[in-house]
Amino acid sequence: MKVLANDGISKTGIKTLEKAGFEVLTTKVAQEQVANYINTHDIKVVLVRSATKVKQDIIDSCPGLKIIGRGGVGMDNIDVDYARSKGIHVINTPASSSESVAELVFAHLFTGIRFLHDANRNMPLEGDTNFDGLKKAYANGLELRGKTLGIIGFGRIGQAVAKMALGLGMKVIAADKYVSDATIRVDFYNGQFINVEMITESLEDLLKHSDFITIHVPAQDGYVLDKAEFDIMKNDVGIVNCARGGVINEVALVEALDAEKVLFAGLDVFENEPTPEIQILMHPKISLTPHIGAATLEAQDRIGTELAEQIISLLKNEN
Repeated sequence: MKVLANDGISKTGIKTLEKAGFEVLTTKVAQEQVANYINTHDIKVVLVRSATKVKQDIIDSCPGLKIIGRGGVGMDNIDVDYARSKGIHVINTPASSSESVAELVFAHLFTGIRFLHDANRNMPLEGDTNFDGLKKAYANGLELRGKTLGIIGFGRIGQAVAKMALGLGMKVIAADKYVSDATIRVDFYNGQFINVEMITESLEDLLKHSDFITIHVPAQDGYVLDKAEFDIMKNDVGIVNCARGGVINEVALVEALDAEKVLFAGLDVFENEPTPEIQILMHPKISLTPHIGAATLEAQDRIGTELAEQIISLLKNEN
């Protein structure tokens, strides 16, 4: 039985599938050729990440497809309900990449408060001629400890962010339409830990009281942060988005940065992927990464193994 991992899969995932008798193909097939490739090669399982879309047209064109797998959390690139209505299993790996995304959030936060994104641009250009000038320019850094982090979306990733924030000595506010409370376990050395009970707040309260705000929601029909939301925020707030492009109005964000309402932004995702707006890419107050939230070796190993185990379990049960 053949598996097409069109957006790649870890070596551990491949080994697990091959050991169970599956043939794994990692050829990168162009979006417009996916359906034809699936049918030509009698693919039963197609695995994607965020790049490849498996919508109704592919589902209708591929009657032999048994499983669609998403390596990661969000499944907005798959017509999930339609696929399931056709008897196709749709699976994902919601827990595998939470820690990796959370760590990238803090990479952007540390970068923003210490101007690393700008220093790393300017040091190669001016470090040998304007060292003292750059030192003065980047001398007004901030600490995260004692500051308030607002987390919009309090699922697995949001809670992983909260755990790291608490470990750093931050205060945490969370807002979520569907999660009213959560227990955050912070682990220490030698098996010691503390549990922190958290009750979510309204979005308006979060916006008013947060020194930094990070977003962890799925793709939305409209913006979560638009001009009205920026107006409510504290001055010199820091914004991070490692969730989905399109949840922040990037025009309003740039305006808030230029007006010095927002101190900095860290973006891993963009409204116009894979061609982000030049105003975003060139802005001196934005830290940038190319949608790599889950792209750690550890997360990819977990994702590959979890997908493989789900596939084996489902198809073994069918047989």
